[in-house]
Amino acid sequence: MDIATLNQWFAVHQRPLPWREQSCSPWGVMVSEVMLQQTPVARVEPVWHQWMERWPAPTDLASSSRADAVIAWGRLGYPRRALRLHQAATQITSDHSGEVPSDLDVLLGLPGIGDYTARAIRTFAFGVPEPVVDTNVRRVMARVVEGQGEAGPPRVTADRTALWAVLEPEKPQAQVQAAKAIMELGAVVCTARSPRCEGCPLQSSCEWRRAGYPEYLGATGPKQGKFEGSDRQVRGIILRELRHSDIPVPEDFLLTLWQDEPQLRRALESLIADGLATRDEGALRLAT
Repeated sequence: MDIATLNQWFAVHQRPLPWREQSCSPWGVMVSEVMLQQTPVARVEPVWHQWMERWPAPTDLASSSRADAVIAWGRLGYPRRALRLHQAATQITSDHSGEVPSDLDVLLGLPGIGDYTARAIRTFAFGVPEPVVDTNVRRVMARVVEGQGEAGPPRVTADRTALWAVLEPEKPQAQVQAAKAIMELGAVVCTARSPRCEGCPLQSSCEWRRAGYPEYLGATGPKQGKFEGSDRQVRGIILRELRHSDIPVPEDFLLTLWQDEPQLRRALESLIADGLATRDEGALRLAT
C-alpha cells in the first residue's frame, strides 16, 4: 500500500470533522469514538457539539446525573453507551484527576471502552501509533492488499496484524496519519456498495482492481437483525417517553405504547436490568 500517496490524499480530502481539529481535547475524541460506535457521522456530529458545549471535560459530565446523559444522548441509539460514558467520566474524575489516560491498559479498564476504542483514543487523541481496525479499514485492506471484494468475518488479531504490517515501515507521524487515512478512504471512497474507484488514490496498486473486481465468494459475517418490530425499537419508544417526562411514567400507560405486551414487558425489564430506568410504585423513570 502506497502510504505516502494515501496520506497526501487525506491531507487534502479529509472531511472537516470537529474531533479531528488540533484544538479538540482527548475527552472530545473519546466522546466521538463512543458516539460513532454503530452510528453514522451525520447523526453524531450535532449531538457531539451539544455534549461538548455542555460537558467540555470528564469532570463536567461526572457532576451531572446519569439521566441527564441519557436524555442528552437523544436518538443516537444504543443508549447504554451514554451510561458507560458517564461511568467512564466518573472513573476518570476519581482515578485520573479528570484527565483522559493514554495508557492502553488503563483505557481498557474504563467502562464501555473496548480494544478498538482504546486504540482509537491513543492514536487520534495522543498521536500514539496503533493498528485501529474498523469495518472501513478491513474493507480497504481486503481490496487493496488481498484482492478481495469484501473482508469476511472479523478476525481481531489477524486484522490488527495485517494492518500493522502495512503501517510498521513508516515513521510514527506517518503511521498515525495513515491510520486516519485508511479509515477515511473506506468511509468516503472505498465504500461497501458503490466504491468510487476512479477517485481512489490507491487505484494503481489495488489488487482487487488489478484482478478485475472478482466477486467475493468467501465467508460472510452475521447480519444485524431488522430494527422494525425489534426489541431495540420498543426500548427506544419507552425511553422516548421517559426522556420527555419530568415525573415517573405509570407502567400501565407504557403498556399501551406497543401492541405486543409480552415484548413490551421484556423491553421494560431489560431497560431496568441495564440500569437505564428504575421502577418505583408502578411507574418508571430514567435512572439518576
